[in-house]
Amino acid sequence: MSNWIRFLAFFLCAAFTVAFGLGAIWAPWLIILALVFAALTLVGIRDVTQTSHAILRNYPVIGHLRFMLEHIRPEVRQYFVESDEDEVPFSREARAIVYQRAKNVEDKRPFGTKKSVNASGYQWLTHSIQPRKIEDKDFRVQIGGPACLKPYNASVYNISAMSFGALSANAISALNRGAKIGGFAHDTGEGGISRYHREGGGDLIFEIGTGYFGVRDEHGNFDPDLFAKVAADDQVKMIEIKLSQGAKPGQGGVLPASKITPEIAAARGVPMDRDCVSPSSHSAFSTPLEMMAFIKQLRDLSGGKPVGFKLCIGHRREFMCIVRAMLETDITPDFIVIDGKEGGTGAAPLEFANHMGMPLVEGLTFAHNTLRGVNLRDRIKLGASGKLIHAFDIARALALGADWVNSARGFMFSIGCIQAQACHTNHCPTGVATQDPVRQRALVVPDKAQRVANFHRNTMKALADMTGAAGMTHPSSFLPHHLMMREKDGVMITGHEVYPYMPEGFLLREDDDRFGYLSRWKRASSASFAPFDLGI
Repeated sequence: MSNWIRFLAFFLCAAFTVAFGLGAIWAPWLIILALVFAALTLVGIRDVTQTSHAILRNYPVIGHLRFMLEHIRPEVRQYFVESDEDEVPFSREARAIVYQRAKNVEDKRPFGTKKSVNASGYQWLTHSIQPRKIEDKDFRVQIGGPACLKPYNASVYNISAMSFGALSANAISALNRGAKIGGFAHDTGEGGISRYHREGGGDLIFEIGTGYFGVRDEHGNFDPDLFAKVAADDQVKMIEIKLSQGAKPGQGGVLPASKITPEIAAARGVPMDRDCVSPSSHSAFSTPLEMMAFIKQLRDLSGGKPVGFKLCIGHRREFMCIVRAMLETDITPDFIVIDGKEGGTGAAPLEFANHMGMPLVEGLTFAHNTLRGVNLRDRIKLGASGKLIHAFDIARALALGADWVNSARGFMFSIGCIQAQACHTNHCPTGVATQDPVRQRALVVPDKAQRVANFHRNTMKALADMTGAAGMTHPSSFLPHHLMMREKDGVMITGHEVYPYMPEGFLLREDDDRFGYLSRWKRASSASFAPFDLGI
């Protein structure tokens, strides 16, 4: 749909106002129609000039149909109907809560719990008969291992990786300015650091993907000197090596030449006359031992800033290969981010999005226990990402082993994303995922930046309320036994029974083979990711 067609209803209203106004000279009754269309024209003028609703700025007059339809549907259907996640992109409940918190609107609802409380698999947190009042809701975690010279005091809730190119300039700017207001971190995604990241002034987690965008030479290889220059920026707080992405693990990506603007080319360090390709694997290393050397190189070049990596767990043995390399070299990352396969993406093959990679809970639990098994858990912080929106999502991730949580989807909702699923078309109706300058104009940066900060602050308040209700003072105190779930009618089990913390050092002692950890550990090698046999 062209930009002009989007404004067609507005233009027609203006044209009918003039036409019926002139026609009233001969047929006075036409003045009624002229007044009606004049009123609609004024509505359209207000739509394109207001700053609160991106839909109305991009679709003046006709955009009101969306809001009318929302009000026609019963509220219970709009927000709290049980949704089949295989059929809809995300539950209306989650979007509604994000929008309310971003706009500082009351997010409480009457008439109790939604119907899924009676379903098998329902989960909840245990609470205390002596709850606590938590005044300081700015929950933090210090990230940085023994070799780190500049540890980062991070919020427990940060913006997950989304690249400039996938998101619009206005979206990046709003997210980063919101992070600055709220005092939390913004992951750049693998698309490099753009001027919109820098202008916002928010803390950055600089993600380095397989294309080494922003720190590559003319052949697409990693450029140490360029990296050192970029990493020296005080705004860059941590460096994250992306091994894989939850929604499409094992795949790279392509940004078509038609979508590459001069600003995207400058941020990524790529030419504009050809497709921008992210390979499926890294060229800077090919073995676990080489990967540890690369981590040390990045830490040294950055002046001692925290360096880690992100991955979606696939072959569990391969993760153990990396851990073996840590032990043999005594080089450890400062952090690891586990990305669940339920994480989002602008575009992914359906089979990959639905059936490739390990979901977050299982991946997080496995990584946490593997590190415990070799006595490295205290040296390495764990982040978690993958459809984490609510305070309950955060609390559950922390209980199962995470130190902090990243969210892309929640913060996209906060700047106006309605999940139109048009990210790959360049026709995003709210200006979030498009490089069309007219469409992204609908996203007003100052307004949306404040909403980003509001969403973070109100979510931290909700997390504080849940933490206090459990009788604790910090959400890091949540453990698996605080998580309960219904297995079937009349039978409930604790998170510790399903996702237990394995004993520290058990892999080194080789005395516990629950869940197949030890058998895989014996097959893992620091010298290669290649399997000794067909076991995964």
